[in-house]
Amino acid sequence: CDHWVSNVVSRTQFLDTLEDTLGFAPKVDFNAGVVAAGESQIESTVTGNSSGLRTSDMNVALRDQSQVYLPINNALSEVGHVHGFIKEIGQGVQHTASRVNDLTRLVQRCNDYRQITGEGFTFLNIPRSYYGVLTPSQLTTCSGCNDEIVISETVAQAIMDACITSGIATSEGAVSLQLQPKDVEIALDPILLSLVPETNSVVEAYRSNKESIIRTILHSRYINLHNLLGNTLSPEQFVAVVQNRILVDVQGQDLLFQIFTGNILQEQTEHESPFLEFIQRVCACSISSSDDGVKVSDDINALSLVEGEGVEEEVNSCITEDYSMMKPGCGGFGIRNFLTLFLSIELSKSMADASRAKANNDHRGHALAQKAVQIFTEQLNESNPILTDIANAMYAEGLAQKELDDYYKEDERHEIILMQLGNSVSDAAKAKQGGNERLMECSTKYKILMRELRQRNAA
Repeated sequence: CDHWVSNVVSRTQFLDTLEDTLGFAPKVDFNAGVVAAGESQIESTVTGNSSGLRTSDMNVALRDQSQVYLPINNALSEVGHVHGFIKEIGQGVQHTASRVNDLTRLVQRCNDYRQITGEGFTFLNIPRSYYGVLTPSQLTTCSGCNDEIVISETVAQAIMDACITSGIATSEGAVSLQLQPKDVEIALDPILLSLVPETNSVVEAYRSNKESIIRTILHSRYINLHNLLGNTLSPEQFVAVVQNRILVDVQGQDLLFQIFTGNILQEQTEHESPFLEFIQRVCACSISSSDDGVKVSDDINALSLVEGEGVEEEVNSCITEDYSMMKPGCGGFGIRNFLTLFLSIELSKSMADASRAKANNDHRGHALAQKAVQIFTEQLNESNPILTDIANAMYAEGLAQKELDDYYKEDERHEIILMQLGNSVSDAAKAKQGGNERLMECSTKYKILMRELRQRNAA
């Protein structure tokens, strides 16, 4: 077990109990208005201990459970998952997370088993926009395109339209994950090269920049992940993550992969119930720095996202002169994905509502549910970059605070250095607060939209 999450009536009382009995202390607080999905709002605190273990043995780091993170949720509104969970089931464990060596392989096996038998886990639906979708702006700034042949907004839109018309992308810009470069060329050539007159700017731009345009189209499938992780993964590994709808987070050079099942132990589909999480931690020991960000080490196959068996038994320790020591719980608790989970739960419920309404020929109910799906998806898209900024600020604040604390322990201290370290802590804290304020503004915007939709439904 990696961790578990609880839904409770009184979060502060439960936190006090954990502090009194186990000595746990809050690690991060998500206060009122920060964690919200439409009208559904919660408060949450991640509490836990502080483990002093540092090891060069990867197997020890990934199996050690001395670092404990326990997120605790309470509802602030009378709508949404946490409120419904407590009302229907009572206080208790929302989900448990099991640590695995190869998350992508596990998910693929579960999906194959379900397809063959009709039974087994389903997984929470994560919108493709979390990973990346194609937009005209990506085409106008495509890497490697001919500077002399400008891809204007008009040309980019024509290429975008051709992708949709040919079926290689949805109307939302989600490009097919099965495509190879030749497939894109075969799909687009008949459309874009047949435009007349032959001097058409679209034809000229596409012909001159075909290779770069195709590369941009394929890269769009995981562009958000690549912006987050750099060249940590290969294109094939990125696609595997998207295909299996896995959530990704990074803390320093540690990576975290997460996925959540649909509800289990559920009597009826509209009822609340617990679910499961599977998590893969990749410690910084297996990652080396590069100009393009972090990169998986060639000699330690820590990420078996396409093939392989995960961490190999014969290579299980750090090369201490090249790699930092590993710590248990590496990768943190997935702060970037915290709101993504909450929003995806509400999104999945709205999608289920839309399916039921369609099956019952309830056209009005179907339209309203589809609108809710759109609102939750847009909130997810708008929130994700803000969450990344908050996560980066929190990590910077933690590093700066540790550096300051360590400096205080030295025999000789200089006021200028103390002031500089203190300013670093203060700057990171201000950046974090600014991110929280932006996230609250975003949450308020979509709270109003969902309230208006609910009122329209009641009318």
